[in-house]
Amino acid sequence: MDLNFLPGFTLGFSLILAIGAQNAFVLRQGLWREHVGWVCLTCAVSDAVLIAAGVSGFGALGAALPWFGPVMRYGGAAFLIWYGARSIRSAIRGGAVLQAAETSRTPLSATLAMGLALTWLNPHVYLDTVVLIGSVSAQYGDRLLFGLGAVTASFVFFFGLGYGARLLAPVFADPRAWRVLDTVIGLVMWGIAVKLLVM
Repeated sequence: MDLNFLPGFTLGFSLILAIGAQNAFVLRQGLWREHVGWVCLTCAVSDAVLIAAGVSGFGALGAALPWFGPVMRYGGAAFLIWYGARSIRSAIRGGAVLQAAETSRTPLSATLAMGLALTWLNPHVYLDTVVLIGSVSAQYGDRLLFGLGAVTASFVFFFGLGYGARLLAPVFADPRAWRVLDTVIGLVMWGIAVKLLVM
C-alpha cells in the first residue's frame, strides 16, 4: 500500500467514524432501505469534492472571506437545531416501525436534498475535510494520493454504513428501538449545534 494513500485513508476513516449528522442520516436511510445507494453516493461524492478542495489548497478560504466562517457556523447551527427537533418530535410521537417490504414513501429528490443539507450546511464537515485533511496532506509528498486515500475511506464508510444497516433490521422491528434512535439523533444534532455556537 502506498505510503501516501494509507495515511489519507486512515485519517479520513477516523474523522468520519464519529457519530454525526451525515452518519445518522445514512444509517436511518439504510434501516428504512430508502434510496440507500443514492444517499451513500451523494454523501461520498460531497466528501470527495470537499477533500479535493482541501488537498488543492482551498483551506485558506476562511481567511480570504472573513464572513464565510460565521455564516456557515450560525446557519449550520440553526439547521441542526431544526433537524434535532424534528427527530425528537418523531421520538415522542413514536409509532415508527421497520417494515422492509414497504415501498419508499419519501421522494428521491427530497431525500437527496436532506442529505446535501446535512453535509453542506454543517461547518464541521468543512473543518474535517477542507481544513484538517487539506493541511495534513501538505506534509506528504504526493497530496493527490493522500487525498485519494481519504476519498476512498468516505466511499467505503458510507456504503458500508448504508448497506450494513440492514443487519440491524430485527432490532428496529420494535418501535421502541426507533424512539431510542430518533432521540439519539436529535441529541447528537443539538450537541453539534451547541458546539458550533460556543466555539
